[in-house]
Amino acid sequence: MKAIAEFVENSIDARAKTITITRGKENGAHYLAIKDDGDGVPRDENGLPDFKYVATHICDSIKRHLKADGNGTGLQGEFGIGLLSFWTVGDTLTMTSTGTDQKAYQMTMSKGNSRYEVSPKRMLFAEKGTELKISPLLEGIRTLSGEKIQWYLASELRDRIRDSKARVTVIDKLARKQYEVEPRQFEGRLLHQLPSIHTAFGDAYAELYLAEPSESARVALTRVGTRVIEDLSTLPGLEHAPWVSRYVQGLIDVPFLNLTPGTRSGIIQDERYAALVEALIPLEAHVKGLIEEQQRAEEEQASQQSLKAIQKAFYEAMLALPREEYDWFDVQGRARQETQNAAHAGPGGLPAGTDWEELPPGVSEPIPLDSRQRQFFDYAGPLFSVVVSPAASTTPLNEMRKFRALPRDRSRRRVIEDMSFTWELIDGDGHLEGVTNQELEYRAPAVPGLARLKVTVTQREITVTAEALITVTDSLERAMAPAAVNSRGLPGYTFERAAGELWRCRLDSERNIIVVNSGHRDFVYATRNRALQLRYLVRLYVKELVLKNFAGLPADQLLERMIELSLYAEEKLKSG
Repeated sequence: MKAIAEFVENSIDARAKTITITRGKENGAHYLAIKDDGDGVPRDENGLPDFKYVATHICDSIKRHLKADGNGTGLQGEFGIGLLSFWTVGDTLTMTSTGTDQKAYQMTMSKGNSRYEVSPKRMLFAEKGTELKISPLLEGIRTLSGEKIQWYLASELRDRIRDSKARVTVIDKLARKQYEVEPRQFEGRLLHQLPSIHTAFGDAYAELYLAEPSESARVALTRVGTRVIEDLSTLPGLEHAPWVSRYVQGLIDVPFLNLTPGTRSGIIQDERYAALVEALIPLEAHVKGLIEEQQRAEEEQASQQSLKAIQKAFYEAMLALPREEYDWFDVQGRARQETQNAAHAGPGGLPAGTDWEELPPGVSEPIPLDSRQRQFFDYAGPLFSVVVSPAASTTPLNEMRKFRALPRDRSRRRVIEDMSFTWELIDGDGHLEGVTNQELEYRAPAVPGLARLKVTVTQREITVTAEALITVTDSLERAMAPAAVNSRGLPGYTFERAAGELWRCRLDSERNIIVVNSGHRDFVYATRNRALQLRYLVRLYVKELVLKNFAGLPADQLLERMIELSLYAEEKLKSG
C-alpha cells in the first residue's frame, strides 16, 4: 500500500490532475497500472525521457535537486527510492513516457536485476504524462481490492490530493467496480484558534477535531500532506494526553522533519524532532482543557439521562406497588389526579385496571354501572392480607386523621364479603372512633410523640393484621415542610467526592437532592459500565426513600421495604 501511495505521489509531483489506478488481469497475469496526465519523466539534453538518470540515481532523486534550487516547492520525494518499491508489489515494472518528439518510450526493470532497458513504444497517439505498470503481481498483492486501495489513499494522501485538486480514480476490473478517492473527512467539531506551533526550523500546522471517544480516533503526523505516522501517541515523548485520549482526531503537518530514508514511514529523532515535541506543549495543554470540558458535558448529559431513567423506573414501580404504602414525592398524587380526571370524562375514559377502592380516605368512590358484566377474574378470593392507608402519616396535635383497612386476596384484589374489623392502639396515645369499622378516625393527643395503630381483619377462620405509624407533632408547619419539598417530585442527585469516608449517600431535603459520595469504593466499582452504575444509583434511591417514607419503623421492616421497592424499581429499570 505504501508503494502504491509512492507511485501516486510521483504523479502529483509531476503536476498531474487526473490519476487512474487500474487493477486487472492480462494474459493470465495480474497487473497494477498507474496512469496520469502530468509532465512525465524529465527530459535529457536530447528531449527524451531521462530514464537513465531515474534508474541509476536511486539515492539521488531529481526532486532533491529541484528543492535545493528552490524549484521543488510541494514536491514530496527526495530519496529516489519510489521506483524500487515496485519490488514489494510485483516482478516487472514498465514505465512509459513521451519525449519532445511526441513519441512514447518505455523503461523496463525486473525484480532482483540491477539492469534496465529503454525502448520506443509503438502507440497510435502519444499521450501526455506517465504510465507505470507492474506485472505479474506478487501472491499477497493479488487479493488487494480496489476498495482497500481507495480507503488507504484517502487517508494516506488526504492533504496532497486535496491541495493538488487531483482526481484519483481506482478501477477494479476484477471486481468490475470503480472508486473515486475522496480525501478522508474527519469527524467531530473542528477546533479553532489553536496555539501556534513555532520552532527554529519552521512552523507546523495542526488540524484537530474533537468528538466522542472512539478507538479509531487518531491524530496522524504528516509531512507536506503525506501521512508518515498514523498515531502520534506512538512516538517517544508524545505517549500522553491528549494524544492517547481518543477524543481527538486529525493531523499535525510538520514539513521540517527528517524522515528515515529506507521506508519514509518513520522519523529521525534529531534536534528537529525535539524542537517539535517542545513546541507542542502549549497545544497539548489547550486541547486537554477542551477535552475536560467535553467530559464534563458528557457527564452532565449522562447524569440527566440516568436521572430520567431512575425517575421513570420509580414512577412506574410506585404505580405497581400499593398506593397507600408508597404515596410519597407526589408520584401517586399525580397518578390519582389523572385517574380522577379520566373518571369525570365518563366510564369510557377509565384506564384499564383502575382500583377505585384504593382511593385515599375522604374521596368519594364512583358508583359502578349495573350494566358492567363482571368476569371471573373480577371476583376476589379468600382473605390473604390487609394494609392500612396511610401506612405512615404525620398529624398535628389534637387533630383528626382518617385511616382505612384495605383487605386483599393473594392476587391483591379487594376482599369485601364477610369481613370484620378491630382497631387498637398498641403504642402511643390518642383516641379512636369507629374501632369496628373499616374506616377509623384517630384524634391526636395534646402531647407530641409516636403512635402505632393496629387493625385485625377476620374473614371466617382467616385472620390477618397490619399496622400504621403516626407521628404526632406540635407544629404543622414543621411537619409539612418536608412534604412541601417532596411535592416537587422524585429528588435529583448530585456527586460529592469524599474518598475514604464510609457514607454512600444522604438526602438533602431542602434542595430535594440525593448527594452521592463519588469517592466511595462502591461507586468507583459501579462506574465500570453505565448499567451497573444505574443499578447502584437506584439502590441508593431506595435506601433514602424508604428511610424518608417509613421513618420510625423497626430495622427488619425497613429492610423488607427496601427489598420490595428494589425489586420493582430494578425490574422497571430493565424494562425501560
